Amino acid sequence: MSTPDSELMNLLDRIAAEDADALKNLYERTSSCLFGLALRVVRNRDAAEDVLQESYLTIWRSAGSYRASLSPPLAWMGLIVRSRALDALRKRSSDRADLMSDWDETFAETMAGDGVSPMDATAASEQAFALHQCLTRLETRQREVVSLAYLRDLSHGELAEQLRLPLGTVKTWIRRGLEQLRVCMARYA
Repeated sequence: MSTPDSELMNLLDRIAAEDADALKNLYERTSSCLFGLALRVVRNRDAAEDVLQESYLTIWRSAGSYRASLSPPLAWMGLIVRSRALDALRKRSSDRADLMSDWDETFAETMAGDGVSPMDATAASEQAFALHQCLTRLETRQREVVSLAYLRDLSHGELAEQLRLPLGTVKTWIRRGLEQLRVCMARYA
């Protein structure tokens, strides 16, 4: 009598021998479970689908290294999915850091103007200092969303799409961030 684990081990053995039908069968048997795992980690349906695809490519390439004595087949595949999902999260964090770097450059360019009077420069400098101080008091994610919304003139929907965040989260962070900025800037007025 074969068990689910022995059936999956058999499929992995066939995949190690480059049997594409075995990969298709393995996908049909395990993809819903592994997709759920990916979705729980990355919390984004599109990203979870990408993670799942990369995971099955890794399973295709690594099936020969699977050892039944070390773990059940589904646990081994789950570890691959989890690893790919964490890689996706790290990449998203890196992409966000790049966006903030772009924001810093845009902010610097905005503040560096030509032909400004000394009085205007002083007032702008004081306002910039106050804004900078207030922005640093916001949580990192809030500061990122507020900054991108106003410097890039992005709508809430565009921000949600670009940052891969739920629309409600973006709206809440902007509303709360602006309220905190208003209160903070009032102290400098």
